[in-house]
Amino acid sequence: MSPRVDAMRLHLHLLLMLLAGAACGAPPDGQPVANRGADTERWWQALPRPAWQEYERVPQAQDWFDVYRVSDGVFAIYEPGQFEEVISFLITGEGRALLFDTGLGIGDMRQVVDGLTDRDIVVLNSHTHYDHIGGNFQFDTIYANDTQYTRNHARGSSIAAVAEFVQDGWIWKPLPAQFSQAEYRSRAFTIDRTVADGDVIDLGGRQLEVLLTPGHAPDSLCLLDRDNRILFTGDTFYPAPLYTHLDGSNFGAYAASAHRLAALADAYDLAYTAHNVPVADGDYIVAMDRAFEAISAGTADDYTMTEGNRQYYFDGFSIIVDPQDLPGRR
Repeated sequence: MSPRVDAMRLHLHLLLMLLAGAACGAPPDGQPVANRGADTERWWQALPRPAWQEYERVPQAQDWFDVYRVSDGVFAIYEPGQFEEVISFLITGEGRALLFDTGLGIGDMRQVVDGLTDRDIVVLNSHTHYDHIGGNFQFDTIYANDTQYTRNHARGSSIAAVAEFVQDGWIWKPLPAQFSQAEYRSRAFTIDRTVADGDVIDLGGRQLEVLLTPGHAPDSLCLLDRDNRILFTGDTFYPAPLYTHLDGSNFGAYAASAHRLAALADAYDLAYTAHNVPVADGDYIVAMDRAFEAISAGTADDYTMTEGNRQYYFDGFSIIVDPQDLPGRR
């Protein structure tokens, strides 16, 4: 389907929902999304994002997902209907495939993956926030970071813990017919193997090196594909607000992880990111490191206050920080 048709379809969905009173989508008054930074009112108006037009779209039976082939052996599985605009990556080798995150759990991730490859699937999450583990329960083999935070999230969530994320303001697209907003939760999954920093996962002709990068979450990790010069960043970087202020986030650990990834800049050219757009220039990782250094040193002064947090602005991204977490503030 062409980008022009995609755009027409998106705007038609939005018009229909507004006419229907936005029963399952963004409300007409455009309230900001809580705890996600400034300028989140009517976030859906940024869609469709032009960056996706660069990639080959793979038709899907489910309207909830948009799937693109972003490079040889790598598919981006995008969920633009919810505020997070989360992206999961299916990375295929000659022997098996790795699914880096499983999305929100609103659509049927297993059906998508089965339509893209017949290889055995290993799931590894970039971290265990709700929007990255939603489809884990559908898969038999799951690798995970060895933290208590991960084990806690593997038990699943209550409905109350995630109910907000499928309510008005967070959703604009029609939800799948089989999906129940009232019963939405993160479902439990079983961890088959833990991974450590420096582990290499061999998919057959493609090797992925595990880099533990805590900060956004205690169990955050990235994958480095040295042969193809790709860094899969998860939520450690994407060209949008970066969150250091959430429960479980840690500004100091995030800064250290940014510095570590910047030191590896000679090993990758591109960052494959988990939100909004699939691919960013690898130079952003060095820029992120410098941004954390500037905030830590007190030399970053371009910020706005949002819900008690500071949102610092840089070229192409921002960083949201609880002022109490800044060096010298405790």
